[in-house]
Amino acid sequence: MTPAARISAAIEVLADIDARRRPATDALKDWGLAHRFAGSKDRAAIASLVYDALRRKASAAWIMGENTPRAIVLGMLRLQRGLGARDIAALCSGERFAPEPLAENERERLEKADLSGAPAHVAGDFPDWIEPSLQRLFGEDLAPEMQALATRAPLDLRVNTLKVSSREEAHDALPHLGAVETPLSPLGLRIMPGEDGRGPAVQSEPEFLKGWIEIQDEGSQLVALLSGARPGEQVVDLCAGGGGKTLALAAMMENHGQIYATDNDARRLAPIHDRLTRAGVRNVQVRTPRAKADAVTDLDGRMDCVLVDAPCTGIGTWRRNPDAKWRLRPGSLETRRKEQATVLDRAAALVKPGGRIVYITCSILPEENDDALSAFMERHEGFASKPVAQVLGAVGLTHLADVVRPTAHGLQMTPLKTGTDGFYAAVLVRKP
Repeated sequence: MTPAARISAAIEVLADIDARRRPATDALKDWGLAHRFAGSKDRAAIASLVYDALRRKASAAWIMGENTPRAIVLGMLRLQRGLGARDIAALCSGERFAPEPLAENERERLEKADLSGAPAHVAGDFPDWIEPSLQRLFGEDLAPEMQALATRAPLDLRVNTLKVSSREEAHDALPHLGAVETPLSPLGLRIMPGEDGRGPAVQSEPEFLKGWIEIQDEGSQLVALLSGARPGEQVVDLCAGGGGKTLALAAMMENHGQIYATDNDARRLAPIHDRLTRAGVRNVQVRTPRAKADAVTDLDGRMDCVLVDAPCTGIGTWRRNPDAKWRLRPGSLETRRKEQATVLDRAAALVKPGGRIVYITCSILPEENDDALSAFMERHEGFASKPVAQVLGAVGLTHLADVVRPTAHGLQMTPLKTGTDGFYAAVLVRKP
């Protein structure tokens, strides 16, 4: 397919997403099934165009003066990919499979491409109804923070110290991937996306299959480290899902002590068993709930650490899931807040006196972070948040103090400040 034909395809996919209100992955899959002549490189390039358009949907529509799939793709080519009006016009020739030629007003708007005077939710490409919440956290930094959340994300790897002696050893084994050491996590390697937005097929690498590395955002690595999990401790990963942070905790604990991994949705636990085996983890019990029965009742009051990777809106992952931002609704936030309260209350029963709850979200909304913890501590008088400086000092991550955004109860990481996904973390200590 020609570059122009790929642009036409991206416009078609965006129209399908709008008409049927469904995830981009589904629309792209259906397009590929209906156009089997398109090769893997074509499909990857089209997906990249679609995701870039979704990243810049509001700002692209603003500069083009309309909110159609065509306008959004054209505006994205100007804002996200830096093409000039002349280059875009050359792609829109109207020839076979190419988009229709630019109208005069389209050409004028592409030449101007002016976001000055645009509202914050347009300049930052996010739904306008969450602006008051974001303003509470970011203040004058709102637009640049959200613009950073609209960029492409790198592919980060965590080196598994249960299988390999050092990050350097893993790095030296993967020279062909072009990986560099992550700046904040002592365990991370980073691979920047290619021109098409894709990274290498890491899962097929021998080192991945041997369990040397795991795919995990640097921010996720850091919040796991902030738990301070130590060999010999008793730990519950209460929202373990596929096990990414469970694996990180096991490596921190050097396979000594015990981790109980559970989740209220048994289906989410399905991948964890194979991942534990591949990573060489031996100190994890997977507790699968049955018929909605609590799988960790026998552990109440015994845990040194309860990790709560809480259900949330996932706003902090918008670099990786740009279509999710436009599907977010106020009702979703309220549902997540209720779920967060439920899981925090469950964690309170598990942790022993003197123990700690490590609360994590991949959100940047105060309602899901500090507000959730304030409400929790009103319900449970025996808990207090640990000062950020003490949390960082206890785990040897004092260098984070210069880049994270301290909050009332914890810390916030963002693409602008830390180069990671948008993670929040706080440590709550139960009084002895």
